[in-house]
Amino acid sequence: MGDATNWDEDAYRDTILKERELQSQTVFRTIFAPQNPQIPDIIVVVASSDGSVAPYSISSSLSSSYPSGLSKIGHQKDFSSFLVAEPLCLLEGHDGPAYDVKFYGDGDDSLLLSCGDDGRIRGWRWQTILNSEMPIPFQALSVTDVFFFLDVSSVINPLLIAFAGDYLKPVLDLTNPQHKGPWGALSPVPENNAIAVDYQGGSLYAAVGDSCAYCWDVVRMFQGNWSNQNSFQGALRLLALCCCAKLKKSGKFSFSSSFPIITGSEDATVRTWDCKSGKCIHIIEPEKDVKLNARSSWISCISLDASESWLACGNGRNLSLWNLPSSECFSRITTSSLIQDILFDENQILAVGAEPVLTRFDMNGAALSVIQCAPQSVFSIALHTSGVTAVGGYGGLVDVISPFGSHLSTFRCKGH
Repeated sequence: MGDATNWDEDAYRDTILKERELQSQTVFRTIFAPQNPQIPDIIVVVASSDGSVAPYSISSSLSSSYPSGLSKIGHQKDFSSFLVAEPLCLLEGHDGPAYDVKFYGDGDDSLLLSCGDDGRIRGWRWQTILNSEMPIPFQALSVTDVFFFLDVSSVINPLLIAFAGDYLKPVLDLTNPQHKGPWGALSPVPENNAIAVDYQGGSLYAAVGDSCAYCWDVVRMFQGNWSNQNSFQGALRLLALCCCAKLKKSGKFSFSSSFPIITGSEDATVRTWDCKSGKCIHIIEPEKDVKLNARSSWISCISLDASESWLACGNGRNLSLWNLPSSECFSRITTSSLIQDILFDENQILAVGAEPVLTRFDMNGAALSVIQCAPQSVFSIALHTSGVTAVGGYGGLVDVISPFGSHLSTFRCKGH
């Protein structure tokens, strides 16, 4: 028996809770960073259920892969067997889960944007993140926190302390409006479930849990005007969102001077909105022509192809493909599990859901390939221009897959 004289019950409890939290951590979104000529490495940014937002270097994460080989991918349920990768930095993005991340712009002045359950949208300068050399424990701390964290009896570098409070603070911090009820009571701040950017128009859009999509004028924000530009009232909670730059020119719909957006919501409808007038000008109901006694699901994800002529909708175990100019359903696919994210790869569709597989379909709905993934439930797909795919999901796992279907890297994300 060991010596229990110096036993620390609180430290032991904290260690157990931390390990449990890490095992139940979920990656809700993965996205590849814009390619930087000065940095040849591929970087994937991850939004997690603990509210953190973190970029990971693919080359650095190769050493974090499954230690006994990747042949057990898809059958491995012991998440602790995957090593925890060290991120380039760890941003304390949100109080509660972070649901989505996007890049606003693709140059040196690009912003990394995130949204989450706390109803906030936060943005950091990407170049500042890449240049960050501050130790991770200090990155989310204020000046007061750093003083408390360090041993005051040691020699404190005053530059580091002053640096820690401001260096990685967000340059953009937006909060959704609250609604007034009886006697002036305010509703809770509604969550942000997805964001989309229109860099050409200088706008940022958010699909929000109060049945609205909000439009923010990014240019005016940096000029000191922090009010939202417009809002679009849907039927039920909005869960998916995408912004269109070419649909305006299709001739099918009549738009004002701004680009349209498309939303998916809990009422199982996909709606197209004119951003200038705030009016819904078209509705797609994927389940309308399906013989069901009642609506079976919500719109969990939507995706546009590069031409913005084709729209893929995931609702429940159904994946439907729509031709937007004709507003006709082209094909319908029934999968073995709930669909949680979809993505176009030229004329093919990548789909993931509540099972550890990445499936590739053609436009007619035929399955072309099925690749086993590390997460037992997959919530996100990201596709790099090189053909590399990154999927993330339950267990805080990210699985990076080559264009040929082999697993380049599989790692657990670092939590707070």
